[in-house]
Amino acid sequence: MKPDALYRWYDRNHRVLPWRETNDPYCIWVSEIILQQTRVAQGMDYYMRFVRRFPDLRSLAEAAEDEVLVYWQGLGYYSRARNLYRAARLLCEETGKMPTTYEGLRRMPGVGDYTAGAIASFAYNLPYPALDGNVYRVLSRLFDCDTVFDTSSGKRYFHSLAEQILDRENPRLFNSAVMELGALQCVPSQPDCSACPLLSQCKAYSAGTVAFLPLRKPRPSLRDRFLNYTIYISGSDTLLYQRREKDIWQHLWEFPLLETSSFPPLDGVAGGPSEDSMNGTKSTLALRDGTIYKEYIHVLSHQRLHARFVIRRVSSLEPVVRELSSSLPLLRIVPLSDLSSYALSRLTQKAVEELQLANL
Repeated sequence: MKPDALYRWYDRNHRVLPWRETNDPYCIWVSEIILQQTRVAQGMDYYMRFVRRFPDLRSLAEAAEDEVLVYWQGLGYYSRARNLYRAARLLCEETGKMPTTYEGLRRMPGVGDYTAGAIASFAYNLPYPALDGNVYRVLSRLFDCDTVFDTSSGKRYFHSLAEQILDRENPRLFNSAVMELGALQCVPSQPDCSACPLLSQCKAYSAGTVAFLPLRKPRPSLRDRFLNYTIYISGSDTLLYQRREKDIWQHLWEFPLLETSSFPPLDGVAGGPSEDSMNGTKSTLALRDGTIYKEYIHVLSHQRLHARFVIRRVSSLEPVVRELSSSLPLLRIVPLSDLSSYALSRLTQKAVEELQLANL
């Protein structure tokens, strides 16, 4: 591929982003992990807040894991934050520095082929492809490729395509330009192909298949789970417990939970559904006889979570702790005013915010 037209387009159109203004491999690493499942517009504030608090490898390694998760709160995929933290601690125990080779980067916890290639090219200008969702889209259209990209074999095939066209003299610029082309020009639906710098080289445009590419594997069916949360309140205190099992939201804090096969009936609760902003689903807020509850549907990649939050006011939390300690051993009495200092799941955080707004 001849990249000259692509570079001219990039020079005129690229966004100024903080991780592009640095060659610091630590900052580039953090940005790549954040942006793996987050759009730039959403991830910018998270990135800035994270690197202000943890500006280098040492500051991240010396922090408490709970604090790292608090700064990650809202991004989801918390295993990525835990891997960031784990990798920082391991590197500080070894050399105290980020690896300077692709192989060294690849050995870091949570760093796969794509992330290692991105850090290697953006930080060190090493000749490795960086393939994110935008790049897969560009490649599939450029080569008119009907290979499903989100499988192990598909990723290997697209990596070989990226290797073929990589500008080895300036991989940093090349990878940045292809990513930006996919983000701004070669967009998923109704791209303006007439303004594309690669129009003359695009096989999908010639074949009339742009709208059908890229191809991905079928989405798995969602598993329904029913989560019954109880918000115990005594005076100005409540209860939180920390999830430790290998499941969603590992190491995050939430209210005491009972998972059931469906929702049991709530006596004496009335209220109709209203549109809710989270996942575009419906929620209910109802008050009757001193019982307050909030219901959400929260969709993850493979699960549909039906969550119900019920408030129970009690004279003391200690008997509740003794009663629940066998099933929820990591219970903690927490002042309601301190909830924001705990790493809560997005679902729990949403419920807390709305209940606080209602002065409940």
